[in-house]
Amino acid sequence: MKFINTEKIILASQSPRRKELLEQIGVNIKVFPSTINEATVSLKNPEAYVKELSFLKATDISVAYPESWILGADTIVVVGDQLLGKPESKADAVEMLTKLNNCEHSVYTGFCVINQKKNAIVKQSVETKVYFKRLSHEEIHWYVNTGEPFDKAGAYAIQGVGAFLVKQISGSYSNVVGLPVCEVVETLKHLNIIQFKDL
Repeated sequence: MKFINTEKIILASQSPRRKELLEQIGVNIKVFPSTINEATVSLKNPEAYVKELSFLKATDISVAYPESWILGADTIVVVGDQLLGKPESKADAVEMLTKLNNCEHSVYTGFCVINQKKNAIVKQSVETKVYFKRLSHEEIHWYVNTGEPFDKAGAYAIQGVGAFLVKQISGSYSNVVGLPVCEVVETLKHLNIIQFKDL
């Protein structure tokens, strides 16, 4: 596939899912993961939280590459008034999945595109509603034992084994995977970083 970006883009994330989502539409990506401490962000509003974290990640990498376009992103799961990040243990994963069991929750992904030299910055967040089926105790523990939940916000991967947990979604599917591709592409197009030309 011919690349559609006209300028260099650096992804400030080690998520292979975000890289795959961009590459499958023809965006050539270099990966330099941010090393910021996510615990420094204490915002309770989920939209503000993911926007701020994606901004901090992008800014962190843009210091070293001021002439490049940097894309930062962050995803969280919200159920009720609780923000769920990545589980730290099996017990933590079981607790998260139990909270999500047989109810609706929201997945928020914030993304930020920065170019320091051009003094350009765009921040946005996207919400998707996800509804889990009723899970048995055995299903939850079986899924946790697959090992899949441990680097995933909310302790599940809709694009993986965790697909069987999800009964319904409302909104962007790729947003739940980790990057709202439609909105990111619109932003990159608006900034003239990508162009759609005949192959």
